[in-house]
Amino acid sequence: MEPKPEYPRRVGRPLRPDSKQQAENRRWATPAYDIRVLDPDQAPAVDGVLALPTVYVSTRLIIDKHADPDAVAAELNRLVGERGWQVEVEPEDGRTAGAKYGVRRLRISVVPGQAVSPPDAFALLQLARSSRNGKPIPGLGLDHVIGMHPWEASHPWEASHPWEASHPWEASHPWEASHPSNGGRLPIAYIGPRPARRDEADITGRRPVVAVLDTGCGPHEWLDDVVDTNPHQDVGTVGYPDDETNPELHGDLTGPLDGAIDPHSGHGTFIAGLIHQACPDAAILAWRCVPSEGPLVESDWVATLSQVRDLVERHAANTGGKAIDVLSLSMGYYHETPQDEVFDDTLYQILADITALGTIVVASAGNDATSRPCYPAAFAPWSDGLGPVQPEKKRPPIVSVGALNPNNETDALFSNAGPWVRAYTPGMAVMSTMPPYQGGGQPDYRREYLGRWRESLDPDDFRGGFGIWSGTSFAAPLLAGQLAAQLCDRLPDAGAPFDKDAAVALAWDVVEQHAGIAP
Repeated sequence: MEPKPEYPRRVGRPLRPDSKQQAENRRWATPAYDIRVLDPDQAPAVDGVLALPTVYVSTRLIIDKHADPDAVAAELNRLVGERGWQVEVEPEDGRTAGAKYGVRRLRISVVPGQAVSPPDAFALLQLARSSRNGKPIPGLGLDHVIGMHPWEASHPWEASHPWEASHPWEASHPWEASHPSNGGRLPIAYIGPRPARRDEADITGRRPVVAVLDTGCGPHEWLDDVVDTNPHQDVGTVGYPDDETNPELHGDLTGPLDGAIDPHSGHGTFIAGLIHQACPDAAILAWRCVPSEGPLVESDWVATLSQVRDLVERHAANTGGKAIDVLSLSMGYYHETPQDEVFDDTLYQILADITALGTIVVASAGNDATSRPCYPAAFAPWSDGLGPVQPEKKRPPIVSVGALNPNNETDALFSNAGPWVRAYTPGMAVMSTMPPYQGGGQPDYRREYLGRWRESLDPDDFRGGFGIWSGTSFAAPLLAGQLAAQLCDRLPDAGAPFDKDAAVALAWDVVEQHAGIAP
C-alpha cells in the first residue's frame, strides 16, 4: 500500500495574543480542577435532607443578588473557622449589575498559613443547614455545572454498556467511535435542496424568532442569511463574542493538540440547522454562552439568561430589546435537594418572566436514561400534577422534550423520561448542518487506483457541511422549530405595539396542540 499523501488539516488552537474580551471571559472561567461530583455516600449528611448526585464547583457558593451576600458570608465565616476556610464575596458580574435577576458568587478558600482539607461547597452548605435545624439559607446554593445534551459527549454509561465489550466487530470496526448507534457525529452527504424560505413580502406579519443559547453558529450556506450570531443589543454583550475561542470556527480548542474535534464543537450549528429545517421562515438568534475551554456553570448561565430576559422585557415595553417567540435550551442539570422549596428560585423566576411575555421556552430532557428530573426541563408542568410548577393561564409553560428514534414511535434508549417530560420528537441519528471541520483523524484506508484516490470514511471530515448526531439536545430545537412554524403568519407586524395578552394566548394555543398541556 502506498503512503498516504499529505493534505491540509486544521489542528491546534489559534496562536494569537488574548483580546480584551478573551481576558474578561477567562476571569469568569472555572478551572476543571474545581469541579466535583457529589457522592451522597461520602458527602456530609444532615438529618431530613436527602442529597442526590450532582456536579458542582467545589470552591464557591452562589446566592440570589437580592439577598444580603455580605451578611451571608459573615454567617458562613462563623461556621468555618475551625475548618481553616474563609468565605469572600466576589464582585458582581457586570452583566447583571443593572438587571432584575442575577446571583453573587461566594468564594471559599483556605485561610493563609493553614494546611487543611480542600474547601467543599456542599460540605459548607450542609454545615449552614445544620446550624439552622436543617433549613437552608434562602437563595444560597451550589454553583452547578450545566451539562450539554448531545449523547456522545455526556452519556454516563457509554463506556460500560453491557453489550459494548462483547460486540463482535468492536475491536476492529474503523468508525465504531462515531457510529450513529453510539450517538457520535458522523459526516454524511446530503443531496436534497435547501429548505424553502419565503421572501419577507410573502409573510403575513413578522417572521417568528427562535433564540438559542449554545455554542454559537458557524458558517454555512443554509444559515449565513438566517442566523444572527451577533444579536447584542441594549443589555451589553451577551455570551462570548470573540472568534478566537469560538468552537464553531475552531473545532479543536481543548485537550491535546491532536486535531481531534472537541465534544461540543458544531453543536450550535447543528441545532440552528434543525430549527431551519423545521421552520425555514424563522429568524434565528444564536448566542454563544458555552465556554470553549471550561464548563458552563450555573452562575454564568443565569447571567446570560438574565440578559435575555431583559431583552424580551424591553421589546414588550417597546423600548428596544429583541422579539423572541421561542427560546431553545439544550442543557440542564440535576439538583441535589429538589425537596427544598427555595431551590433554583432565581433560575425559575427568570424563565417565568420570559414566558409571561409570550415566549415559549423549550428545554431538552437529558440523555441519562433516567426518570430523575433534569432542570430546567422539569419546570414543565408534570403530567401527574406533582411537579414544582403548575400550569397558569397567564404564561405558557416550559416544554420539556425527550428524544424519539428515527421510526418516530419508540423512545431513544438514552432519553430521559417520566411525567415531567411532556413532548417527544426525533433526536436519534438526526441530520443537520455542520461547520466545515476537517479534524485530525484520518481515513483507515487510502490508496491510489486507476489514477483516482480511494479511501474509507473519514469520520471527522465535515467539509461536506452535513452530519448526523444524537441527543435530546437536538430533539428540543427540532420541536422549537415546529412550534415556530405554527406561529408563521399569525404574528403582528414588526413595528406593531406589543400585545402581551395576545402573545400569551397564541403561545398557549401552539403549546397545547404540540405538547398536550392545557392551561
